[in-house]
Amino acid sequence: MSVGVASDSAMHAEKSTWSIVMLAVAAFVIVTTEYVIVGLLPVLARDMGVTISVAGQLVTLFAFTVMVCGPVLTVLLSHVERKRLFVSILLIFAAANALAAVASSLWVLAIARFIPALVLPVFWGTASETAAQIVGVKRAGRAVSQVYLGISAALLFGIPLGTVAATHFGWRSTFWLLAGLALVMAVGLAVWMPTVAQPHRLAIREQLRIFHDRRFVLNIVLSVLVFTAMFTAYTYLADMLETVAKVKATQVGWWLMGFGAVGLVGNWLGGRYVDRSPLGSTVVCVAVMGLGMTTSVLGAQSWFWLMLALAVWGIAYTALFPICQVRVMKAATHAQALAGTLNVSAANAGTGLGAMLGGAVIPVLGTESIVYVATVIAVVACALAIAMMRRVGG
Repeated sequence: MSVGVASDSAMHAEKSTWSIVMLAVAAFVIVTTEYVIVGLLPVLARDMGVTISVAGQLVTLFAFTVMVCGPVLTVLLSHVERKRLFVSILLIFAAANALAAVASSLWVLAIARFIPALVLPVFWGTASETAAQIVGVKRAGRAVSQVYLGISAALLFGIPLGTVAATHFGWRSTFWLLAGLALVMAVGLAVWMPTVAQPHRLAIREQLRIFHDRRFVLNIVLSVLVFTAMFTAYTYLADMLETVAKVKATQVGWWLMGFGAVGLVGNWLGGRYVDRSPLGSTVVCVAVMGLGMTTSVLGAQSWFWLMLALAVWGIAYTALFPICQVRVMKAATHAQALAGTLNVSAANAGTGLGAMLGGAVIPVLGTESIVYVATVIAVVACALAIAMMRRVGG
């Protein structure tokens, strides 16, 4: 009997691992779609005949759509079987990327960015919950970080290679490639991902009771601040590399790939330490990120110091994705899918605010000044997290 039990346990572990791998690959496609626009902004702005600040508002549109629509759609779709839900989301991403590839104006491109933004937070909220459900509470942080490897992979391969493809073959080719990848992933999920247990349907009023928890709400506010600091600078990183560090346009994609490569370390560190102290991990990573952002401009004229600063920035930046997601979900007493989605909405609120703030700062103070503004916001986020630790611990 013990042999049979061991065999069943091994089979369950294999299925759990495979499910999380599938979610991570899907996350790669979704995150690349969301953030590839960062690397495309300079060439897209030139092609569309608009300023970099105007093009940057495509990031704001995507982010604010996620912020506003994500929680509502998650509540309405919380009962849908996860495999069917994930396949549907990937098909929507495939269609939206195809529309972006044929966009004839900035307005059409904006619509193509709006459509996937509607369902992105539904994926992140439910994928995080599903990963935690598969492995259990004690390993939830590591499971979520494994799903978030999709973000690291997008930073390492998706966004940089999309930027390189746009430089050599035009930005439309990048969106065609993403449309194809999303379609392939939808088919892959439909064929190979096992069906998970049907989620319990909570009444909308019961799910919304999560807002009565002051600790949870403060964690959401903290995520907004953290991501505002992150994206005030990161949104315009490609432009900063060109204008401040004088990196050739054809080489920007490779620099972004290096930024993503060190992010693999950040993702591992975030998943390893967030279960021990979600708020403590947040403080450390936000402080380190602020240091990296500031020194990236101060050392921009030396490629050695620039690479070192970007490495520090990239590690902390990537670690904050799983850290913030796990921190918010641990602060929730129920409605885990909604909690995860609310963090995604908070993150995108910060992303949109950061893109707007950076876009407003550049014409007035110059591109190099955005890292200082971002660092000030990071200091505020650290102060809030420390105050929360003193009040409630960890």
